[in-house]
Amino acid sequence: MKLEDLAGQCGEWLRGSGPESDIVISSRIRLARNLAEFPFIRKCTDQDRAQIERVLHEHIQRVDEWKNLSYVDVATLEDVDRQFLVERQLISREHSEAEGARSVAIDPHEKFSLMVNEEDHLRIQVMQSGLDLQSAWAQIDHIDNLIEEQVTYAFHERWGYLTACPTNVGTGMRVSVMLHLPALVITRQIEKVFRSLHKIGLAVRGLYGEGSQAMGDFYQISNQITLGRSEQQLIAQISDVVPVLIDYERRAREFLVRESQKDLHDRVSRAYGILCTAQTISSEETMHLLSSVRMGINLGLIRDLEIPTLNKLFIHTQPAHLQKLRGVELDTANRNIERANYLQRHLRKRDAGTDPEKN
Repeated sequence: MKLEDLAGQCGEWLRGSGPESDIVISSRIRLARNLAEFPFIRKCTDQDRAQIERVLHEHIQRVDEWKNLSYVDVATLEDVDRQFLVERQLISREHSEAEGARSVAIDPHEKFSLMVNEEDHLRIQVMQSGLDLQSAWAQIDHIDNLIEEQVTYAFHERWGYLTACPTNVGTGMRVSVMLHLPALVITRQIEKVFRSLHKIGLAVRGLYGEGSQAMGDFYQISNQITLGRSEQQLIAQISDVVPVLIDYERRAREFLVRESQKDLHDRVSRAYGILCTAQTISSEETMHLLSSVRMGINLGLIRDLEIPTLNKLFIHTQPAHLQKLRGVELDTANRNIERANYLQRHLRKRDAGTDPEKN
């Protein structure tokens, strides 16, 4: 798999066809694992890291059902390629910015990826479109078992799986759901919701996880601690909370339609108009405007645009994606121009009833 080929398609989490996909973009489960015979990454020598990478690469290649996986040497990638994988949600920002031997194995449909030598020796992550945590759990449990058949994980009878960060000890599981919550932002209820989540031990992060800011009204809700809780308890914790957030967001949207329909329609129309006509536009402004348009589609205010198409625009207008699609590196000013051109090609031609990919 070439990254250029990956850039032109959309991954599993962008399908926009899973349960509750008007609000829930994706469900993700991540497992942190370490090999018993090596120290944690922070204590590893360069030789240790290289050997861990070789061992895991060899074992991943031996799994019959993974013959189509693409194995990418992250350490040798250019900055734009590493950023591309971060935007694609296939590796973490920490993995991109780390040093030494590290890699990632990618499923051709982008349903899962295996990060080698991130904070832990192995980070397994599975993503599903919409609210579908049980399917994500079934898949990641199967992947974990396939690997554990071939390697010995660092495991303690009392504490469970041993991890570099104490908050991951136990199951090593992080359960997260990415939600689009524009109406709660507009009605200024979002901070109150976040305070409530923090009180019950849930973390709120931006589009790209830990340390990232919210863009386009996208938020990731996840558990903070795994120790003392089973996998099903962690899944249940998120599964119980997300429907409440969905209900809050839908009520906020209904309020906007009922109490300020003209203002809402104006917000959506202006956003769509700017995206169709701008000559230069930043990534941040694009995300903000696409967020309004996405809400407008779900509320029936825009009828000639589909959610999967809009989801693709969210990801394809990110800085590294633009450069991979264009085939050249671009500075900030030229990225802003290229982003505006890309949006015009896809939104205006869609209005005209033509396929932008064929023009």
